[in-house]
Amino acid sequence: MRHTEFWARMERALGAAYCRTWADQMVLADLDRRTPQQALDAGVPPKQVWAAVWRSLELPDSER
Repeated sequence: MRHTEFWARMERALGAAYCRTWADQMVLADLDRRTPQQALDAGVPPKQVWAAVWRSLELPDSER
């Protein structure tokens, strides 16, 4: 997964106006107590970050 696909999925899940704010503020245990943005900035693959977001938001399997 590329960063562009990650952000497209974030927009579908949370909306374009909110997804970047959520990614900057929501600390996830699955990302070693980092925000999704911090994890991406640290080099964590977008696919791994998305998996943590998906679990946190309890999205349907079709969004996996």
